[in-house]
Amino acid sequence: VADLAEQEMDNPTFRSGTVLSDVHLHCPSQRHLMVRLNAVGQPVFLSHFKLLWSTEDLASGKHMTEITTGRELQCRSGDELCDKDRSNIKKEGELNSEGVEALLDDDGDLEVVRRPRSASDLQAEDLLRDIVCPVILMKGKEDAFEDEEQKRTCSDVVKIEHTMATPLEDVGKQVWRAAFLLADYILFKRDTFSCCSVLELGGGTGITSIIMGTAANRVYCTDVGEDLLAMCEQNVALNKHLMEPGGGEIKVKELDWLKDEFCTDPEAPYSWSEEEIADLFDHCSVIMAADVFYDDDLTDALFRTLYRITHNLTNSCTVYLALEKRLNFTLRHMDVTCEAYSHFRNTLNDLENLQDGKMKYTVEPIKLDFCQFLVYERIEQL
Repeated sequence: VADLAEQEMDNPTFRSGTVLSDVHLHCPSQRHLMVRLNAVGQPVFLSHFKLLWSTEDLASGKHMTEITTGRELQCRSGDELCDKDRSNIKKEGELNSEGVEALLDDDGDLEVVRRPRSASDLQAEDLLRDIVCPVILMKGKEDAFEDEEQKRTCSDVVKIEHTMATPLEDVGKQVWRAAFLLADYILFKRDTFSCCSVLELGGGTGITSIIMGTAANRVYCTDVGEDLLAMCEQNVALNKHLMEPGGGEIKVKELDWLKDEFCTDPEAPYSWSEEEIADLFDHCSVIMAADVFYDDDLTDALFRTLYRITHNLTNSCTVYLALEKRLNFTLRHMDVTCEAYSHFRNTLNDLENLQDGKMKYTVEPIKLDFCQFLVYERIEQL
């Protein structure tokens, strides 16, 4: 349970326990290796997330009608990718009992006859194992660990450095399911985002911006916190080979929703130049945010930022918002509720009903019947 202390809006203090993303739990075959400690001493892991795509898949993707409005990615029961696997596992686990006699020893235990293992079997098993080397963790070094596997580039793998469990104020350093959902939609609608200029709010580890960078011309990936932004910048560098074919560019920048202005201090490491702000306002046509609606005050701050930025854009803009509904039992209601989602929907309705004489916001859901391109569990609550 999280709570924003009642202080000035520009100086929030969170009180929370440890928050854990379970994305990694659903990718048991992927490699998770602790590579370093970040500047605040948190263990940083490197994970490989496989893209389930091919050139043929992208070429044959069906196009949906383009709608230039604000949208919300709504819920659906997915998990088609798991159905075939489940059936295969079931078939493999089925035993044909006809003509099979259980062999028991003197104590009544089942005797299992095993084929003797040859030397070639043992060698083959050894080849499947990852080579484990000792690693000396260094604090605050972005390039403290780089093995040969990291150096190799692969067109179907996204490499992301992230943390596993953090306090609430550092949840941006973890990987969340709604980011994968939004990334799936970007891959499915690549032509829609081709040559676009895009702004991501609350980019976190940068995985959604990285996927967007494979299609868009320029992506401004924004968040707050120098340590988080350094991690995001590292991830962009790790995956630059994915953006190179299309010439996409990702710029990691600071954007604090609790402040009314862009950070333009030249001494700040992730500040904006006047040219970059002008470029954003003149060319941005897509804004996106994934899994950032977990605290009511921050939700309000995000919508204020969204309103302020869209008012300054030269062109019409489409906003894509993805989230996961997280149910909790509350003593206030003595029931299972999703208060953060309810507040998000109320605020979204207020934006749609807003009449200021200049802007009109239209909200439409996107059905989640598009292809799944990344390995994760597409649950009903997305």
